[in-house]
Amino acid sequence: MRILFLIRSLVAAFACLWFASAARAEDGHDLWLRYRPVEQSRRLLYVPHATAIVVGRSSPTIRAAANELDRGLSQMLGRRITMAGLRDGAVVLSTGRHVPGIGNDGYAIRSTRLRGHSVTMILANGDIGVLYGAFAFLRLIQTRQDIAHLDIADAPKLRLRMLNHWDNLDSTVERGYAGPSIWDWSSLPKISPLYVDYARANASIGINGVVLNNVNADPKVLTGEYLRKVAALANLFRPYGIRIYLTARFSSPIEVGGLGTADPMDPQVMGWWRGKADEIYRLIPDFGGFLVKANSEGQPGPWDYKRTQADGANVIADALAPHGGTVFWRAFVYGSSKEDRAKQAYDEFRPLDGKFRGNVIVQVKNGPIDFQPREPFHPLFGQMSRTRVGIEVQLTREYLGQGDGLVFLAPMWTEALNSETCSPRCGTPVKSTIASMAGVSNIGSNREWTATNFDQANWYAFGRLAWNPSLTARQIAGEWTRMTWSNDPGAVKPIVAMMLGSREAVVDTMTPLGLAHQFQNDHHYGPAPWSCSLSEPSWNPC
Repeated sequence: MRILFLIRSLVAAFACLWFASAARAEDGHDLWLRYRPVEQSRRLLYVPHATAIVVGRSSPTIRAAANELDRGLSQMLGRRITMAGLRDGAVVLSTGRHVPGIGNDGYAIRSTRLRGHSVTMILANGDIGVLYGAFAFLRLIQTRQDIAHLDIADAPKLRLRMLNHWDNLDSTVERGYAGPSIWDWSSLPKISPLYVDYARANASIGINGVVLNNVNADPKVLTGEYLRKVAALANLFRPYGIRIYLTARFSSPIEVGGLGTADPMDPQVMGWWRGKADEIYRLIPDFGGFLVKANSEGQPGPWDYKRTQADGANVIADALAPHGGTVFWRAFVYGSSKEDRAKQAYDEFRPLDGKFRGNVIVQVKNGPIDFQPREPFHPLFGQMSRTRVGIEVQLTREYLGQGDGLVFLAPMWTEALNSETCSPRCGTPVKSTIASMAGVSNIGSNREWTATNFDQANWYAFGRLAWNPSLTARQIAGEWTRMTWSNDPGAVKPIVAMMLGSREAVVDTMTPLGLAHQFQNDHHYGPAPWSCSLSEPSWNPC
């Protein structure tokens, strides 16, 4: 089987090289939005009579949808498809239609007749649904689906779909393997065209929230200087349905506010968080909220004041609540105790079920250790019935080869999402217990965005699974391959086979026989079974 897998991998690699060289000049920057021309001999099957883009009313989001359709259809058809009047073959964007069952973010795409003309209608209750529908329509054409008789509707299963950047204000990226940070803080609030492409890519897969800075936060990000820079990004991202979030350091009232304490029960601390929230929302009316890492790996937190994790989260949640903001409170907590690390988060958070405010989401890693190539799903899933819980996965391959090789992570994530808990009853999958999905970004300032072109597939897969956690890894791999490389079955089949086998291959190579955490303690590349530098024996590879 290994020999067969190697042969398939080599065939796929050669196929990738051939198709890349055969296409127009390609540097990877266009991601899965390459919009290569539809084959002449089959054009009528995929795009019967695309003639115009019709917009009922205009808004920044509707204009973004129309511009994307103009770009995609024109490139794929080889002729300009622009906004014009109603005619046969038009693609009509219509919002505010009160379409049942799709909420504000969903869409419907229908082949129908409108005032005597045969058209394709993209319908939604809100403007952002029209944008998502436009990308979905283009995806159908990119993957060579028949669009002549459409009657589909889709909506996200999770309301919050977040990309978390571990980017520092000095442009370094923690666990980043794709160059420096894409955020050029020295140039902001000047907007780079790169940020527009970034927003388009996220919107195309339904990501609607971005945390700009590292979980090991620099408190300076909450100063007026940086908040004005953040506001510029928020203004750019708004038409694409993306809300900005920031990681807040728990001790910010001391380091930014000049207080003598960050005790969440101190009235001055409560007032400082309220004042900071008011300041942010004056600059960014749709600010999403804060992500907080507390009492983990040396970060400050409520334990420093003999308070609970709920106490720490709630003081910030109360400050955000009048503005509609959310606190994502990471459950990744472990200290110097000799307790089993795999159960520390459960022991800390399970007794606090029901004590967090309604606008708090406890953000839980997919497994109980630390993004290992394989580990069981986290024991907190399905165990906090009175608390909103979100799942956190890692796109950047900290423990899975980093910037080397190919590892497609959708099989890893679906393994956790489909695992069965016993809450509210046995057989309930993890995906039915979560309120949000967050992914640690693998994006840098590399022209191709990620460490390799194949790492783009993990960005794509995360967005698709955050939209619908029931999608299969095979379906996602097929979509991405067709949109990125080729629709030729001779290329699609071996590339998808290579992608689907890659995670299991890295498990067998890097954590054989279930021997987890065999990596060097500082760089996490390993393996390093000789490493014994940590004081707690159970954390050491040896």
